[in-house]
Amino acid sequence: MKQTLLAPIVGIVIGVAAWQPTLAQGVTTSAIKGLVLDAKGQPLPGATVLAVHLPTGTKYGVGTRDNGQFDLLNLRIGGPYEITISFVGYETFVERNVQLALGKTYETRAVLREGAGQQLEEVVVRGNRDGQINPDRTGAATNIGAAALRSLPTISRSQEDFTRLTPQASGGGLSFGGRNPLYNNFSLDGSIFNNSFGLDSPTPGGQTNSQPVSLDAIDQIQVSIAPYDVRQGGFSGAGVNAVTKSGTNSFKGTAYTYYRNESLIGRKVEGAEIDNPSLKFNQTGFAFGGPIVKNKLFFFTNAEFTRQTDPGQTFRPATSPAEAQAALNGQLNGVSRVQQSDLEAIRQRLISSYGYDPGAYQGFNYRTYSDKLLVKIDWNINSNNTFSVRYNYLRSYRQQGPHPIAIAPSSRVPGVNTLQFANSGYTINNNLNSVVAELNSTFGRGKFSNKAQVSYSAFDDYRELPSSTFLPMIDITLGGTTYTSVGTEQFSANNTLTQHILQLTDNLSYFAGKHIFTLGANYERFKFVNGFNLQRYGYQRLELSDFFVLTQRGQPGFLDLNAQATAGGQAPIKQAATDVAQLGLYAQDEFQLNPAFKLTLGVRADIPIYNTTVAPNAQVAAANFL
Repeated sequence: MKQTLLAPIVGIVIGVAAWQPTLAQGVTTSAIKGLVLDAKGQPLPGATVLAVHLPTGTKYGVGTRDNGQFDLLNLRIGGPYEITISFVGYETFVERNVQLALGKTYETRAVLREGAGQQLEEVVVRGNRDGQINPDRTGAATNIGAAALRSLPTISRSQEDFTRLTPQASGGGLSFGGRNPLYNNFSLDGSIFNNSFGLDSPTPGGQTNSQPVSLDAIDQIQVSIAPYDVRQGGFSGAGVNAVTKSGTNSFKGTAYTYYRNESLIGRKVEGAEIDNPSLKFNQTGFAFGGPIVKNKLFFFTNAEFTRQTDPGQTFRPATSPAEAQAALNGQLNGVSRVQQSDLEAIRQRLISSYGYDPGAYQGFNYRTYSDKLLVKIDWNINSNNTFSVRYNYLRSYRQQGPHPIAIAPSSRVPGVNTLQFANSGYTINNNLNSVVAELNSTFGRGKFSNKAQVSYSAFDDYRELPSSTFLPMIDITLGGTTYTSVGTEQFSANNTLTQHILQLTDNLSYFAGKHIFTLGANYERFKFVNGFNLQRYGYQRLELSDFFVLTQRGQPGFLDLNAQATAGGQAPIKQAATDVAQLGLYAQDEFQLNPAFKLTLGVRADIPIYNTTVAPNAQVAAANFL
């Protein structure tokens, strides 16, 4: 879990004039701000501002303040919007085709002339550029909108294919500013979507090469680098937030399938012919959304199914000593020094001496499986309140070989030196259930805006072994280098991790003249249960000749591997439970001195809470660290 020290974090940011300002305001919504003047350039307090999201009929209204300014927060992203500004005795101002980007503020300026009953279409010409120096920018950020998600090419159909568009991105779009990906904060619809325990992949499903949510369900993505906003925290790399699609007043759906095999992959590299391994990838899905009650209640759903088959190893065993030597000399492609006669002899010895079948050593495949489901409901309760709830599900697994390097004489990766048996690997499972609810409210005649959010996620990661018969893992070497591996994978027995994550967030904003005051709190609760039983059924490292001597039943020095595995299997299963939390309290004042100058002052304190009692260590307690 990422934590900060028990100390306030204070930040100040000053901006200068710009076009179309960027605001790191909320991670699920957008905002509109503006200034309403009369023909003499004087502010019009009390003018009525109405923004309508045309696809859903959602209405957001507010009155201008004494200085003619107005702010509409927590608006649905996308569009088009129609903005109408009216004042008694003055022309009505209308601006159409307004599109709102995730986490950004759209700025408008209206000049109303006297003449009741007339409508003035917006004629102000704005630049399309996103100003790099502006009063509302709160740090570097990259927005990937719906148009980019639809049109840009993606091979992996993952968010990383788009987050790599961020200038600070590296490492395939997962590392930002040179930081380890585990130091990012990934969120979906504003809720935590990290692999909070910190194993391997930074997002759920990463160990199975699965995306937790289909790309077809994503509406917009924002990547924030070091934002100066007290509402955003929990990362030192980047904050990556994706917002899912919602239903509208029109029924819309998509269906798709993607297929790839070895025939669709190039066979030449710089003119040289290469052999492509057999593979098969198929991804099929659909999305559908629309109104339940027009202008009031909407639904959106997406389901996606992925099936992939890859060869267990792309090298074949040598059929003779001469062929093995030729492979070592680099004279043969796709052939290993490991001889087929040795592999068959190893397999037969394990079956006869221990009743254990290590499985195939050629012609076997590894499967990757993933099913995803997302359901979202949006409710326009009234003109002052909107509510949404989203549920998503992931069931995925991936078959793979033994750990390639850990506790090994040399690499176990199949190749010229090494080949593996099918049953020396394992299956990793990544499953997820997540729900988030959000309520956005405006009250006090538009002077207050509030966002309340609650989310709960349950992650279930565990490994399965391919054989119901257990044996110590044996790394068999030839000349000190790994030749093959057999037995029960040493890291996978009773290897489990469950994570339960609760998040509560509330942000209250108050508009007073040139100020926007924000008070907020964020509470996160993490419960982990981790089972890790290294080499539960034992481990051996034997030279090939020694293996055949020590596994011959009835001979001196015979290794009773069955007894070793049985003893290990009867040992207590090791598990550790952890219960921790973090409370964040923060306040912020955004002071808009004039259209070209804004001062933001904020203070935030993050307090780690440890609900698990840690066993005391007398030596550490007695140590003097001063």
